[in-house]
Amino acid sequence: MHKVKFSIFPNHSFVDLGLYQYGRESCEPGHSFGPARRNHYLFHYVINGRGVLYSDDVHGHTTEFKIHAGEGFLIYPEQVNLYVADINNPWEYTWLEFDGLRVKQALESAGLTQEAPVYRTNFPEMRERLRDEMLYIVDNDGATQFELIGHLYMFMDCLTRSAENAGRVITSRLREFYIREAISYIESNYHRDVTVEEIARALGLNRSYFGKIFRLSTGKSPQRFLMNYRMIKAAEMLVMTKKPVSEIGESVGYENLMHFSRAFKTIYGVSPREWRNTHKAE
Repeated sequence: MHKVKFSIFPNHSFVDLGLYQYGRESCEPGHSFGPARRNHYLFHYVINGRGVLYSDDVHGHTTEFKIHAGEGFLIYPEQVNLYVADINNPWEYTWLEFDGLRVKQALESAGLTQEAPVYRTNFPEMRERLRDEMLYIVDNDGATQFELIGHLYMFMDCLTRSAENAGRVITSRLREFYIREAISYIESNYHRDVTVEEIARALGLNRSYFGKIFRLSTGKSPQRFLMNYRMIKAAEMLVMTKKPVSEIGESVGYENLMHFSRAFKTIYGVSPREWRNTHKAE
């Protein structure tokens, strides 16, 4: 049975990121929309089923994209497109139409272009959050305009952080910013039992994605960098202070002396006590 819910947002004064219309539709087999053009960006997320998008690139060449549940597709303003529900397993999707001064840059950071309009992700949790933010907007017509715009920002955050192609197009400047912030966080928190998950969360990044860009920028995994930094601080204290080895281990985030000694030996090749004895003599 064909069902559709459709709403128009009443206020177009949000210039950075604004909402125009949104809805949800369960399509009948073979149901199609288009060929058509849109005045704004239009994103569909497929909840169930599957279908096909026929989309023109900037040169007017039409490409066919097969899209399944858990995926989405983006339509650019003035882009000619046609999309068709599968005959045997027609799709149900939700959509948002939006625009704004910062939208193009955000979508490019997600790797979504006219040539590559399909949203896929390796992060199921972020994908579900994206879907839930879209459905919140669709299902809460009575919410205030600021509330709906807030959820639109959350949707955009999920989209740009989780898209499969996001890591391929992130600018070097932005990547350097994240690495600087990560190193600053390590410098301020190495004495605690800080984890890579905590660092990634503090930056607002997915853990896997954070690990990838950190390794690309530093040549080390975040875990290795954190351990190196802790052991450098420990080595300084072993030579410059008379604190017990166990206390030094605790001061660099290791409550267990055995774990600290093992980590120190991994970096320096000798135990903390051997390091202290050698360098004290020097």
